[in-house]
Amino acid sequence: MLRHLRPTLVLLTGLTLVTGLAYPLAMTGLAGALFPAQAEGSLVRGSDGTLVGSALIGQAFASARYFHGRPSATVAPDPVDAAKTVPAPYNAANSGGANLGPTNPALIDRVKADIAALKAENPADPVPQDLVTTSGSGLDPDVSPEAALFQVPRVAKARGLSEDSVRALVAGQVREPSLGFLGERRVNVLALNRALDAQQAR
Repeated sequence: MLRHLRPTLVLLTGLTLVTGLAYPLAMTGLAGALFPAQAEGSLVRGSDGTLVGSALIGQAFASARYFHGRPSATVAPDPVDAAKTVPAPYNAANSGGANLGPTNPALIDRVKADIAALKAENPADPVPQDLVTTSGSGLDPDVSPEAALFQVPRVAKARGLSEDSVRALVAGQVREPSLGFLGERRVNVLALNRALDAQQAR
């Protein structure tokens, strides 16, 4: 019996060490050496070295002086009642969508309220759909160029800038699809807001 068991245990131990320890450590080390910024979460730091966010995870910008990202449906445990959850936009520890169907009254009411608020900011242009719909992860850091341009009048007014200068800033932040065909044209909201602050500081 032991003669049959020994090769199995040796194989199990060997494969565990190779696939459960050596391979993950090697890949982690290789990723850290070749792509250090991405391996650490694509963290974004200010000029003084303080952490301001991640290029891969959106964050809630509430001020009218900043461009806003997509709505986020992520939640966190309710501090009062652990059996319940409360809204926690861009909660990276609990990534997920709203899971509300298109006929759900809560979703319909929320979208209608968002559209009304956006139309009050910019009645001249149609509201881009990504400003009123959540992404599947709830963490999307990007918006479409149309969504960024829609917000130009509000941001320009709040900062006392010309709409043309803010529009030009948006145009400079548009990223094309990877390799020319993977993904959509997009604007990273954090990068855009940092560029906006830098422009005004100058």
